[in-house]
Amino acid sequence: MHKVISIQRNSSRVRRLLMTAGLAAAALVSSLPAGPPARAAATAAPVPPRPTTAAETRTAAWLEAHGEGEGAAARFFRDLPKGGDLHNHLSGAVRTEYLVQLAADDGLCIDATLTAVAPPCGPGTRPAADALTDAGFRQAVIRAWSMQDFPQGESGHDHFFATFGKFGAATSHTGKLLADVAGTAAVQNQTYLETMVTPVGAATRELATEVGWDPDLAALHRKLLAGGQLDQLVTAAEQESDAADAEFRETARCGSSRPGPGCRVTVRRIFQVLRNNAPEYVFTQIALGLRLAERDRRFLAVNLVQPEDAKISLRDYRLHMRMLDYLHTVYPRAHITLHAGELVPGLVKPEDLTFHINDAVRTGQAERIGHGVDLVHEDDWRRLARDMARRQIAVEVPLTSNAQILQVEGREHPFPVYRAYGVPVVLATDDPGVSRTDISHEYRRAARTYGLGYPELKDLARASLEYAFLPGRSLWRPDPVRRGFRLVEECRVLESARCARLLADSPKARLEARQERSFRAFEARYVG
Repeated sequence: MHKVISIQRNSSRVRRLLMTAGLAAAALVSSLPAGPPARAAATAAPVPPRPTTAAETRTAAWLEAHGEGEGAAARFFRDLPKGGDLHNHLSGAVRTEYLVQLAADDGLCIDATLTAVAPPCGPGTRPAADALTDAGFRQAVIRAWSMQDFPQGESGHDHFFATFGKFGAATSHTGKLLADVAGTAAVQNQTYLETMVTPVGAATRELATEVGWDPDLAALHRKLLAGGQLDQLVTAAEQESDAADAEFRETARCGSSRPGPGCRVTVRRIFQVLRNNAPEYVFTQIALGLRLAERDRRFLAVNLVQPEDAKISLRDYRLHMRMLDYLHTVYPRAHITLHAGELVPGLVKPEDLTFHINDAVRTGQAERIGHGVDLVHEDDWRRLARDMARRQIAVEVPLTSNAQILQVEGREHPFPVYRAYGVPVVLATDDPGVSRTDISHEYRRAARTYGLGYPELKDLARASLEYAFLPGRSLWRPDPVRRGFRLVEECRVLESARCARLLADSPKARLEARQERSFRAFEARYVG
């Protein structure tokens, strides 16, 4: 058992810890320059600080003393046990250099717009393999396929989303992509990954086109089920995933005597629905994704992707929420997480900022929210934040992505608002390949920007597994963000027989216990 140090508010040492380790939401908020989110956070009742162990206090002191350095601090954030990444798009997460290699391996060509296209390489195109030997060409491709050296005067939003069309032809080897992304997660000391994929897209579109649109959602669902058509897509998606898993194992050498680091990561999939499309296609994808999540343990949930500000995404937003609301009654065991509130003033009309998160939570049945940047523009947002905290609806926050796409960071970001209201927050990468970042950078950015100390970083990492869609009981008692991460009675001693029985029955608790053991080893480095 770890010795617990009680925190009293009336000592100068504790006041310093509150500011430097960031144990009080009020201290965090007061450190931010004035701005709408900062002022909003200041109106919330602060979540009380939690006790810290002696090992946590010493680790926090080391970070306070060395956190501004480069070498040692970089190692600290890399080695920090960071649990899982819950908001990760597979194709956008792959290292850009690896995409160039895959394009070359497949004999693809690069056209004048720096877009990968199928061979043969005709006039105005070059073999992608040229990027392996021509440094200038290589850098031009990398800049077009990522946010590296992002050009001044260009929209970050537009450049970011345009990259997917440019490198899309190089992403056909799902298993190789999985091996690359899982390998990076392992190097970043993560043990879990929920990554977004879109299997059998062409076949799904064919079925949707054949069935057509019907505003009676129950009738439309029956048409999809008729003749086993939807189940045929489920089978095809499972077969596609089988092939990807085999390619993953081969690429990562998982069956060899020297397996790659990605083999250590538990990988699960979220079915991403392309929402800027005709309603029959969106509905068919949602139905397929939820049906697949109930039948195949590799799939957990659905999420709606593509720019939230796109024409059809905006026009049909409430229709999409109604689709989810209906299909959730049909497939109640499948999870739902939604991009919502990835919007800022000027990107859309003011009225479009007022309801997206609210509708995702209250109509779309979202258990987690991705981005949630426009929170304080929502109607009655304080009630919404309190409701999200009460219902433990987590927010997936990719700080770098929000800065690049929406130019929202620091005092303008609602990160401290969510935390001040007790809404669960998990740090995520979004598209780290495109962003040229990694999860360690996200933790370090959060620490520097919002004055977070080691105990808060530790609890953010714990939250990344607590709010994962893994099955089984948690290692923690309910509502850990507001009440503290307290071990369940069976596991007050992790090595006990009672705890072993719980872990044997719960994939979630096993990963959480593994993380706690990693924290012990990590903190032991700073106890001397």
